[in-house]
Amino acid sequence: QVQLVESGGGSVQTGGSLRLSCATSGYTSARYSTGWFRQAPGKEREGVAALTSDGLTSYADSVKGRFTISQDNAKNTLYLQMNALKPEDTARYYCAATRNRLAAGSLNFNWYNYWGQGTQVTVSS
Repeated sequence: QVQLVESGGGSVQTGGSLRLSCATSGYTSARYSTGWFRQAPGKEREGVAALTSDGLTSYADSVKGRFTISQDNAKNTLYLQMNALKPEDTARYYCAATRNRLAAGSLNFNWYNYWGQGTQVTVSS
């Protein structure tokens, strides 16, 4: 059974940093693509960063140069390092996984079928 559990959210001021973690279990990372998504109140869920099983990354334009997705296979943990945070980054952040090869690197949440419960990030000005 695939399980994803996020942690590391919190409240920071503009310009601050946070690192989100996603503990994964129940699957082999070599066969899955993973990603981070976020959803603010009243807005649609959007893709933030994705990581293919081959280690390729993709980012939303709004976070390029500020966010970094990475994975520690030994710890079965996916990370999202977030720097230079802005108030518009405020949202609930979710990690997700998919075994669908067609979804590799995609920021479209419809491709992902395993989700964590999310962790809240609040950036104040």
